[in-house]
Amino acid sequence: MLISYSQPNQAERFIASGRMILAAFALFAIWLDPTEPARYSAAAYSLFAGYLCYSIVMALLMWRTDIDWTRFLVVVHAFDLLIFAVSMFLTSGLASPFFAFFVFSLISATVRWQWRGIIFTAAVALGVEIAMAVYPADLPRAPEFEINQIIFRIGYLLVVAALLGYLGAYEQRQRGKISGLAEWPTTIPEEIYPLVSEILQRSSSLLAAPRTLLLWKEEEESLLHTASWSRGQFHHSIEPPDTFGSLVAEPLTGENFLCRESLAPKPLVVHSSPTGFERWQGMPLHPELQRRFSIKSVLSLALQSESVSGRLFALDIEHMASDDLVLGRIVSYAALCSLDQFYLQKRLRHAATMEERIRLARDLHDGLLQSLTGAALQLDAAHQLMEREPQTARQRLLDIQKLISAEQQNLRSHIRQMKPPYSSLPEWDGDLPQRLKELGEGIERQWGVHVDIDANRDLSPLPWTMAQEVYFIIREAMINAARHAKASSIQADISSTDHRLQIVVTDNGHGFPFTGRHDHAALTETNLGPVILRERVTSLGGRLAIESGKAGARQEITLPIPEKMS
Repeated sequence: MLISYSQPNQAERFIASGRMILAAFALFAIWLDPTEPARYSAAAYSLFAGYLCYSIVMALLMWRTDIDWTRFLVVVHAFDLLIFAVSMFLTSGLASPFFAFFVFSLISATVRWQWRGIIFTAAVALGVEIAMAVYPADLPRAPEFEINQIIFRIGYLLVVAALLGYLGAYEQRQRGKISGLAEWPTTIPEEIYPLVSEILQRSSSLLAAPRTLLLWKEEEESLLHTASWSRGQFHHSIEPPDTFGSLVAEPLTGENFLCRESLAPKPLVVHSSPTGFERWQGMPLHPELQRRFSIKSVLSLALQSESVSGRLFALDIEHMASDDLVLGRIVSYAALCSLDQFYLQKRLRHAATMEERIRLARDLHDGLLQSLTGAALQLDAAHQLMEREPQTARQRLLDIQKLISAEQQNLRSHIRQMKPPYSSLPEWDGDLPQRLKELGEGIERQWGVHVDIDANRDLSPLPWTMAQEVYFIIREAMINAARHAKASSIQADISSTDHRLQIVVTDNGHGFPFTGRHDHAALTETNLGPVILRERVTSLGGRLAIESGKAGARQEITLPIPEKMS
């Protein structure tokens, strides 16, 4: 398939400019020395004058318009070849100075169509050469013309065409490799071996390696992972850490290198360095590694980051060269980025799981555990009142029943949060004041204290998850006051202004084990105050301050409110 470019582009603009310059110099040469060509000087002058005008028009169109020339490139190229063939017939034939125009055509074909364009253009040029050689004797020829000129010109044309063809094919191969790198997978699976299999397949394709091998260790893990790709088959295993020693010879540690014959008595190794490429002689690989995988020729690429360390090996590459080291470095970087991203996602998932476990533990502690503790106390009190005040005891049992029912609802809410689809959960909770009112009534019944909660109905709606945390923060603060500080009266004031939520909980208990006012930094540094309450506030990016004394305590909590997305 011929490869073309969208027009206008830099390549076609360059070709158009070159055409215009060559035409101008050809016209100037004929004007300066009209004796060449001697017989057809007027025709040649007219030809190049018209060709210059054509070149100027084409250059202006290429530089100033957005016309798509893709369909007309073959016609333009054929017209250039026709002009150059005619110019040779009008001048000195095979000895014509305008033979260089064919080189321009070859280069243009290389840029446009790579080696396929070279073959077509070279075939046309050879046809012109042969036609010139057998043309009737009245063709203008140089006095020194001989058969050796034909042979030399044909050889010259073939060599130039071969070199440009190689250049075109090389450029096409490199473009394919760049495209392969651009298509390197960005979606990271949840399991490591599907990712490693994809890495090895991509590396094998990009490096033209029949076999690829990856050995690596995870961060803070001593086990050695091995994975190989060969003839469409993927194999992996886990080895003891010292199975293959340090994998490569000590002088090559951390280096990218290649070795065409690692089984030679003294293998020659080429490795990259800051100043270029250097040579080293010696066994590049650990003997057990070389034996296990039957390694003969090898391109070895170092992988080193905070998450993973190891090496990527490309095996059995034909005609390895220093270019493979350059490409290999890019491939190893892409492979390392994929592995880093996998382990980063793994750590993030682990951190999210741990954070969710901590949150669940806090919720169970502040909710179910606290309620069960209160229920146990009330059951004990009801048992004592059963004979003396049966009516009061029955009321206590009813309160316990309500408490258990409320906790069942809270437990269902926790389970619903943990089940997908999470999108079914409300985004914003505007009913927090009502829930806090019910909370206060429950604490009054459960702990026998007076609770006053001032939460304005105009309180700004909060994200649902934040509203849950706020609910438990206020609950924890009030139950601590009732249970540990033995308070008989608790006041909670909740207000919101300027994207901030302010919570103040005061009580008339005997306070905390310290006196005075301590801000968030001091509480954290000295580990004072309720730990779970402080952790909840910190997780929301808020601040906690406590003022404590013998007459009671005051807990001030400030939380940022995220902006509601429209």
